[in-house]
Amino acid sequence: MIQLINVVLAATPTPAPEIDPNTVSPGVVGFIAIAVVGLATLLLGIDLTRRIRRTTYRAEISARLEAELAQRNAANPDKPVDGADGADGAAKSE
Repeated sequence: MIQLINVVLAATPTPAPEIDPNTVSPGVVGFIAIAVVGLATLLLGIDLTRRIRRTTYRAEISARLEAELAQRNAANPDKPVDGADGADGAAKSE
């Protein structure tokens, strides 16, 4: 066992092969792959921006509608307006 360890430790490493930098470059295939990843990232960013804006607009419209319903209910306490369908409470009970 000790002889095997001595042989492994005494072994000299092989020299590193000469690398030609022109043959190791990614080439056209690498460029196309990175371009596709970049384009996909750009399109996902645009889609994300759209979705965030849409959510923000929906929240603003919802807040406006709730404020308008509260204002109507404050003006006419006898006929409260329901926010679900905009019909007054009297019409619902009929």
